[in-house]
Amino acid sequence: MAADPSKLLAGDVFFLDEFAVRQWDDPSYSGTRLHFDKAEFLERVHHHHAQGAKLVDGYAAFCKHVFIPNDFAPKAKVGALQITDKNRHLLQSGYSKRRPEELAVLTRWFRERDVEVPDAQYLDVILYSREQLIKEYEAMPTKGDPQQLPRAPWGIISIKAQAEDYETPMQPITIMRNSLGAAEGGSGVPLDKAAYDASVAYWDRHAAIVVGAKPSGE
Repeated sequence: MAADPSKLLAGDVFFLDEFAVRQWDDPSYSGTRLHFDKAEFLERVHHHHAQGAKLVDGYAAFCKHVFIPNDFAPKAKVGALQITDKNRHLLQSGYSKRRPEELAVLTRWFRERDVEVPDAQYLDVILYSREQLIKEYEAMPTKGDPQQLPRAPWGIISIKAQAEDYETPMQPITIMRNSLGAAEGGSGVPLDKAAYDASVAYWDRHAAIVVGAKPSGE
């Protein structure tokens, strides 16, 4: 059954896309889980932007970031942990996919109950332009009618809770999926080898955190 994009929370500049809503509503989400009020979150993103939080360029022209303090209650915890000799034995692995239409991929993660997860210092609010989201909705009809998307120019598609106030690498499989195009749940941006190598270097030393037994994927 198709979703109803007209029900997405929106303001003048940003709206909360259904892809990010999973971080509140999907208990098996792999990565940052959020527990504060969605409407308050969207309002405070607008506030920080109005107070000078700039749109930072992302991996493509249609992708931007806004970095804001993690000053919500309850505080969001980091969505990934560094792998060490002390926690390596706690890593889990298996196949998962984010949506029924997508290909399942092999991934690995820590279960939240097995590790100590610190509070994050910042939230990396990842944005896609409304025009890009329309293309992706058209390619995957179960997302709903793209013409019903809010009129705000930027959709929040993901939030990463982290220690850094700058972009950390997306997972290698996300880069690969993006290169496959919208029909496979990606954006259609060709694979950049340097970005892919940087992603591998980062995620070789880190793993996402999952609340449940298995992730739904980022």
